[in-house]
Amino acid sequence: MVQSGRAAAPFAFADFRRLQAGRIAAIVAVQAQGVAVAWEVFSHTRRPLDLGFVGLAQFLPIATLSLLAGHAADRFDRRKLLTVVFAAYAALSLALFFYSRSGAKHVWPIYLILILQSTAASFGRPTSAAMLPEVVPPDVFERAVAWASSMWQAATIIGPAIGGALLTVLDSRGVYLLAACLSGFASFYVSRVERTSGRAPIREMNLSTLLAGVRYVWAHKLILGSVSLDLFAVLLGGAVALMPVFAELLRVGPWGLGLLRSAPGVGAALSGVYLAYRPLRRRAGFVMFACVAGFGLSTIGFAFSNNFVLSLALLFVSGATDMVSVVVRQTLLQIETPNDMRGRVSAVNLVFVGASNELGEFESGLTGQWLGPRVATWVGGVGTLLVVAIWATLFPSLRKVDRLTKE
Repeated sequence: MVQSGRAAAPFAFADFRRLQAGRIAAIVAVQAQGVAVAWEVFSHTRRPLDLGFVGLAQFLPIATLSLLAGHAADRFDRRKLLTVVFAAYAALSLALFFYSRSGAKHVWPIYLILILQSTAASFGRPTSAAMLPEVVPPDVFERAVAWASSMWQAATIIGPAIGGALLTVLDSRGVYLLAACLSGFASFYVSRVERTSGRAPIREMNLSTLLAGVRYVWAHKLILGSVSLDLFAVLLGGAVALMPVFAELLRVGPWGLGLLRSAPGVGAALSGVYLAYRPLRRRAGFVMFACVAGFGLSTIGFAFSNNFVLSLALLFVSGATDMVSVVVRQTLLQIETPNDMRGRVSAVNLVFVGASNELGEFESGLTGQWLGPRVATWVGGVGTLLVVAIWATLFPSLRKVDRLTKE
């Protein structure tokens, strides 16, 4: 019998291990590839704005397809759908490999491939999120979220570090080839998950079913407040798109770029492991707001740091504090949503997360072009603090959340 109070309880379930192995491989692939893409685009154009377009290319499919993807995640076999998504990742990484190998210097084909890959991700992300409650029992779900989130962050450490290292000793083609292999592995491993279907009763796809997730999120203020807080805080405070510029300002090159991209993940992974062993018992909402404020403060410090080690430390803090928000948000999202709605609600969450991450990269590139990278990042950090203050007023029930359990 599995003891639900044990921190490692989720790993007793084979399907949890299989799902996480596939997710980690895919995330490492995407993260390593992201470093190579950013470096290659910036090397060709030397403009921060073009780094912003990388984020925009990845956001557009998420914004336009997520509701359809959420319906698909609730209607079709989630395991098969995620298997196809990861196979598509592999094929598109190979497309980047062959394009880079051709020696062409145009960046628009790279944007096109990223749009296609993000189209696949639009279906994969809500599907993956909706599968998690199916592979573990409810009494270990909060720990499963913490472990899944920390492993996701561990992959965001490993991926950029590998990408930066391969860029130093090889070139972007080596990174793209590795990404293709890892995505292929992810597709194979997810296909072995057994205990999941997650399909809702077969129903006609219409505007009402597509918008059901939107209506659900709007009606449940805890979910609306948590996902919108993350949206605006990370949209303003994220500086990932400008990392190649900061790598040059700090004079650390490709290897330093990999470390800068990895540092938030190190902090987040350690924070997630801590939460797996010591889940938030009380005042979860207050702690979340405090940690989002910490994310904003660390971003402000990073903006004007001229020391590489200090910059890494501040990025570490930003990742550690952001992870608390992630765990609280994901736990609330799943425990407050019935199984037959999880795909569509996760899709709405994906739009918010995509807006904060990919659209945030475009915002960073745009403001970095106008204001310069340091001022743009400082302004974003200040904006995050303002968002925390406003959301604490608009969503008092979220601020007062105590325990992350379903009564």
